[in-house]
Amino acid sequence: MTINKNPSSNKSKKLSGEQQVANFLANLEHPLKAEIEEVRTIILSANDEITEHIKWNAPSFCINNQDRVTFNLHGKDGFRLIFHCGSKVTGNEAKEPFFEDTTKLLEWVTGDRAIVKFTSMKDVVTNKENLKEIVKKWIGAN
Repeated sequence: MTINKNPSSNKSKKLSGEQQVANFLANLEHPLKAEIEEVRTIILSANDEITEHIKWNAPSFCINNQDRVTFNLHGKDGFRLIFHCGSKVTGNEAKEPFFEDTTKLLEWVTGDRAIVKFTSMKDVVTNKENLKEIVKKWIGAN
């Protein structure tokens, strides 16, 4: 039997957001895991100030510690990105969308919430630049 002489080493350290997401993805079993990882890379490359962590049991991306884009990984035929304004009411729920989506990639749910769906690597690769543009616009509008 080994006795640990350093009790502080037994304390668990809180993982950084990036570590949380890395661990989550390492353990993720999803048929579109490669596509999910590629979308993560695209989102992180859209703005140097984007951070990430786990929210709603999926990777979520923040600006100034405010969640703005969160994966929804339910389903085996695809996954979604939820573009939102965090948990606070914005007053724009029933109004027009924040901005005109010239890419036509966003499916507006309300004026301050939209969804993008991906079903294949072809979807991801084809829409890489459009996704970057949308992430930048979403951050700018919020």
